[in-house]
Amino acid sequence: MRYYRPVPSSDPCRTDGALTLAGGWLWFDRVEVLERGCAPRLIAATDLPEEVRGRLTAARADFAGLSMDRPRLMGILNVTPDSFSDGGQFLAPEAALSQGQMMAGAGADIIDIGGESTRPGAPEVPVAEETARTAPVIAALRAGGIEAAISIDTRKGAVAAAALAAGASFVNDVSAFTYDATLKQITADAAVPICLMHAQGTPQTMQLDPRYDDVLLDVYDFLTDKVAEAEAAGIPRDRIMVDPGIGFGKTLDHNLTLIRGLSLFHGLGCPILLGVSRKKFIGTLGGEAEAARRAPGSVAVALAGVAQGAQVLRVHDVWETRQALTLWRSVTTGDVA
Repeated sequence: MRYYRPVPSSDPCRTDGALTLAGGWLWFDRVEVLERGCAPRLIAATDLPEEVRGRLTAARADFAGLSMDRPRLMGILNVTPDSFSDGGQFLAPEAALSQGQMMAGAGADIIDIGGESTRPGAPEVPVAEETARTAPVIAALRAGGIEAAISIDTRKGAVAAAALAAGASFVNDVSAFTYDATLKQITADAAVPICLMHAQGTPQTMQLDPRYDDVLLDVYDFLTDKVAEAEAAGIPRDRIMVDPGIGFGKTLDHNLTLIRGLSLFHGLGCPILLGVSRKKFIGTLGGEAEAARRAPGSVAVALAGVAQGAQVLRVHDVWETRQALTLWRSVTTGDVA
């Protein structure tokens, strides 16, 4: 099987015959062709098979009411006692409401609310407890006038159903239906979008000894299968986002390979979410043990993702990332809106 990774550019001097990547802010005139067991090679974008060319260039449909023609920010709101970076800070409903309002005011397009930590080694949270942590916060944000999209970060169908009833806009499933098969039909029946993420193993096992034949191609194949599975359940491709799952069953080298090759995932024809904020590999490379002090490294990697065409950035530090993104767009594409 052949895989096609566009080599993206934001340079203002666009070459003749260059193609627009995913209807967004980047273009490409070359494509890296990947095959298992073979050396990579470059071809001209004009030599792409027609079906592949269509997937790589087609403008992405609006997702949860948001256009995908510019990068969007997803602010992380963990209502948990044990998340790796901010566990316990927003467990109280009043603190969660205040944080959600702050992130919306700082420019978050999406607020991602999770009631179960999925950090390495985290214990499973019962459905009733996870629901009690998340649904009331979503309802309170809506009652407080928050109009931003709200996602429910859960692996569980019952938790997602309660969140959607409380006002959530879409589902963010870090297990891509591998944990709870009911989540697939609940999402389809509710006619809401979903983000499908790759993870190897569970939070209890994923970092013990992650291995791949080829991490970039293996994750791509997994997401290809999961997108097809979602479509078969009645979730159209234009309501699906994909996430390569940085840090979920990956070593530092695996993470870097996925980020460097991120543009490959445009071949799925879905928006791409990149979640790197404050993760361990940033601390390892940046020499910072304390997760809350990893904002500079998180912003740097987020901008590397935008340079690969990632449409959604999942971040803790909304204001800092928004400022950096505004400057990046101003000096590269000239877009200051």
